[in-house]
Amino acid sequence: MTDPAPRLFETDAAIWHVGLGLLARTLPRAEWTHEAHLAATTWLVVERADIDLDAELRGIISGYNERVGGVNDATQGYHHTITCCFLAAVRNHVRETVGQGLTARVNALLLSPPGRRDWPLRLYSRERLFSVEARLGWVAPELTPDG
Repeated sequence: MTDPAPRLFETDAAIWHVGLGLLARTLPRAEWTHEAHLAATTWLVVERADIDLDAELRGIISGYNERVGGVNDATQGYHHTITCCFLAAVRNHVRETVGQGLTARVNALLLSPPGRRDWPLRLYSRERLFSVEARLGWVAPELTPDG
């Protein structure tokens, strides 16, 4: 099964909406999609250098999840290893796209291999990635990117 085509962003304002909504915990739950996760994280890396994402992203996402009625536990909600994996991919992408506008950067990421929902499965077995240990804390990849 392949990922459906990603929903791209039309404007910087749409990305700011997602990022600000995440921080304020006001983004409607239906808008918190995979694409929104990556857009918000890109926005945070590019626009909010004042936030220490390594220390604060777990709390930002977990707090948002709880605010919109979600639960963060051993089986649902915030997933630390996936978040760290995508945060590293976003940071790499941001370094590679210096000089491009925010919308172009986000959409290029969404269209790239690291922007795919299943991208972490290039680095992890399904069993390891979706383990309780990986959800609650950082688990190092056990696969090489080529499988």
